[in-house]
Amino acid sequence: MIEMEIYMSRTPMRRIAAVAASAALVAGGVTAGVTIGAGAASAATCSSSSQATKNDPSTVWITHTYNKTVTNAAGEEITEAAAGSLVTYKTVVGTTSIGNPYVNSITDIPPAGFGAPVSATVTAYTVSIPTGQHEADVTMTPGGGGYAATSTGWFVNSGNPVTLKTTYKVPANIAPGTQVTSGGTKVGGTVGVGTDLPNLNACFTVRIPNPGEAVTGSMDGAGLGSSEGQLSSTGSVSDVLGDTITKVLENGS
Repeated sequence: MIEMEIYMSRTPMRRIAAVAASAALVAGGVTAGVTIGAGAASAATCSSSSQATKNDPSTVWITHTYNKTVTNAAGEEITEAAAGSLVTYKTVVGTTSIGNPYVNSITDIPPAGFGAPVSATVTAYTVSIPTGQHEADVTMTPGGGGYAATSTGWFVNSGNPVTLKTTYKVPANIAPGTQVTSGGTKVGGTVGVGTDLPNLNACFTVRIPNPGEAVTGSMDGAGLGSSEGQLSSTGSVSDVLGDTITKVLENGS
């Protein structure tokens, strides 16, 4: 009986808090389910990936390929990202013909104003058992205008490229609508694979955080973030904020 009375007393409070939260979102111009980003015109001038090839006497006429893409944490190519979120630049060095160059350094040059990488991994072929492509964390060293991953030599052939993933935090003070273009890429290695590619870059447009990102970020900043604070397919923005406000009221009572 006591448990029922507590549940019934909390329900009106939760509803009131949810209504108040919804009203605040509407007043602030935020609508659940709507992501505000750059228009189609600006997207046309901002490419999320670029490619380059090298085939000349230094490569003994073997074609080397280079690709750079900006992705989210799941590895999906993106065209937009919220200020304060994490983005990953994926650089792939490979070959489409015979030959097996070794890559011993890849330098990723982030956009101007970005800090040091928060994490980085390299995926490359190894002879250790089980043989094949393996991903491992790497330490990035400042230099060359960016941050470099180095090795005694990552093996490359037509079926085994080497992939560097470098993750950065987007500065929180970048205005929505701003197009952010990374710097280029530098590669060092054998058999002509080494090259300086200032135009091997990737671009995304900064957008306003969607409701889930905004709510999570606000709660994290206030020390209230938790698995209960995340938006899901079964929780609306007003419900999440209502629950949060209810908890604050209960803790202060």
